[in-house]
Amino acid sequence: MSEHTPPEEDVQVAFDVGELPGGPRAAIEAVLMVVEEPVTDAALASALELPVEEIREHLRALEADYADGEHGFTVRAVGGGWRFYSHPAHAAVVERFILDGQQSRLTTASLETLAVIAYRQPISRARVGAVRGVNVDGVVRTLLTRGLIIEVDKDPESGATLYGTTPYFLERMGLNHLDDLPPLAPYLPDEAALEDIVSEARP
Repeated sequence: MSEHTPPEEDVQVAFDVGELPGGPRAAIEAVLMVVEEPVTDAALASALELPVEEIREHLRALEADYADGEHGFTVRAVGGGWRFYSHPAHAAVVERFILDGQQSRLTTASLETLAVIAYRQPISRARVGAVRGVNVDGVVRTLLTRGLIIEVDKDPESGATLYGTTPYFLERMGLNHLDDLPPLAPYLPDEAALEDIVSEARP
């Protein structure tokens, strides 16, 4: 160790968890608020300098306190560790928020890809990419996850998966049928032009 490097114990934050506002339970809550993955009771015990069994008791008490649904969240042991989760009693609200939020946060790339699929369906990723001039694999996965498109068929010649829009897409667009889409399709490349572009892109 360099003479300029302080000993490890000198750089640790010194505190007595028992003297903090709310004591050990509040300290555990504070840690659980910032973790991105479930944290083990052993890791919490090490951070708070408390016995593992005492940490487990506090965790079980927190889980019991939040079990009634009076709070919008709960503490659960999942994947070998503990973390906060939204309470099952409020699942419907969370689901609506996520679905509405996802729609409002679609990127320009997602919207452009969705438009190509809507007007040219059923269509493969390669053909969508040919229209947009970029790789669309990640964007297609996003649209699939959000329920806006689905796999509808296989190309009999290439075996490529073909994609189309879903009833949820029509609902979000305020349409009754795909025929209600504005007349944009004539401005997209025709099938022959698409095939030429896709063929040129193949190695």
